[in-house]
Amino acid sequence: MRLGRKRSERGVSTLELAILAPALIALVFVSIQTALWLYGRSVALNAAQEGVSRLRLVQPPVYTPAVGEKVRADIQSYAQQLGGTTLQNATVPFPSYNTPEGVVSFTVTGKTVSLVPGLELKVTRTATGRIEQFEADK
Repeated sequence: MRLGRKRSERGVSTLELAILAPALIALVFVSIQTALWLYGRSVALNAAQEGVSRLRLVQPPVYTPAVGEKVRADIQSYAQQLGGTTLQNATVPFPSYNTPEGVVSFTVTGKTVSLVPGLELKVTRTATGRIEQFEADK
């Protein structure tokens, strides 16, 4: 009669893998989805900052809605090219050019690509800057 009989550990590693594998795969997918979302935010912010950089150099006497529309269209195209398939449906509403306060503002909105069907991750980033005021030397 054996008192300290060992149990068979056969198949234990297979059972451990069956329990841990889904959690590891989910962790990998969450990491990739987070990276895609952060990249989409970065693209939207970069495009908004580019719009502010272009429009803040336009002096208030020269600014017209046509100038704002031209810059808006350029920035929307820029966001779509920069984002590629990562930032989808990038849209740029008409910029805010506030002459009395001397501030220009751009907003870029889009959806980041999703690994989960049906999951929509919307990204909206806004950049604001002061309008450059050029004055003659005294």
